[in-house]
Amino acid sequence: MIEHWSEGIADDNMAEDILVELGDVVRRHPWWRARAALTLRLLSDLGIEPPAHVLDAGCGWGVTLDALEAQGYRAVGMDVSRRTLEHLDRPGRTLIEADLTQPLRADAPRYDAVLALDVIEHLDDDREAVRRLGALLEPGGALVVSVPALPAMFSEFDAVQGHRRRYLPDTLAAAFDDSGLRLDRTFWWGRWLVPLLRRQRARTLSRPGETPAQIYQRHLTLPPKAASWLLSLAFRLEEKSALRGSLGSGTSLFAVARRS
Repeated sequence: MIEHWSEGIADDNMAEDILVELGDVVRRHPWWRARAALTLRLLSDLGIEPPAHVLDAGCGWGVTLDALEAQGYRAVGMDVSRRTLEHLDRPGRTLIEADLTQPLRADAPRYDAVLALDVIEHLDDDREAVRRLGALLEPGGALVVSVPALPAMFSEFDAVQGHRRRYLPDTLAAAFDDSGLRLDRTFWWGRWLVPLLRRQRARTLSRPGETPAQIYQRHLTLPPKAASWLLSLAFRLEEKSALRGSLGSGTSLFAVARRS
C-alpha cells in the first residue's frame, strides 16, 4: 500500500531512471548490502530491536527496507519517486510517497527510529530535511543519517546522481543545528575503500549521449564473483571499528541523533 503525503519531482533529487532501471544491479551490489548490515547492527547497539517501528526515508531500491523486514522490524519505506515505490509495493508493506522539501503531515505517525541513508546530500536544504525527519520520532527515538564523505572526492559519479555535496564531520554535524535533536555521535565508514575510490573517480566514465542511468551503471559495474566476495569481507572486517568510531577516514559518514 502506498500512502500519499506530498508529491515532488524525483528528478530534482536523483534521475528517476537510475532508481527504476538499476534496482537489480544495486540489490546485488556488496556496498548496499554492507550498508544495510551496518545499519541493523547500529540499531541493535542503540537498543532499537525488532519489532520497533522504523521509517526508511529515501528507501530507493529497497535494500535496507528488505533487511529491516527480514529482521522483524515494523518497517515503512518513504520516497519521493512514485515509480520506485510502485516497484517496491507488495501486500502487507506500507510505503509513503513524500517530498522532504515540503512540510510533512502534521498527523504523521511517530517512529522509534528514522533512517535517512544517503538522502540529505541530494537536497539543497539538508538542515530542513533533518528537522522534518526528526519531528517524526517518538521521544527518545533515533535519527540515523549517512552521507558521502570527503568533498575532495566529488566526481562525475556524485554529479550524475544529484549529489549537492560530500561531507566532513563538522559539516554533517551542522546539518543538525536547530533540529531539536541531540547529536550523539558521528563516525566514518569505508576507510579501506578510499584509495580505490580515489583512483576510480579520477576517471570520467561517461560516453557521449549516455543517459544518467547508463553512466551510473558504469560506475557500479560489479566485480567478478571472487572480487565481490572480497569486497563484502572487507566491509564485514571493518564494521566493528566503524561502529566504535575508531576509523579516521572513510567514503561515508554516519550520524546518530536522539529526540528528547
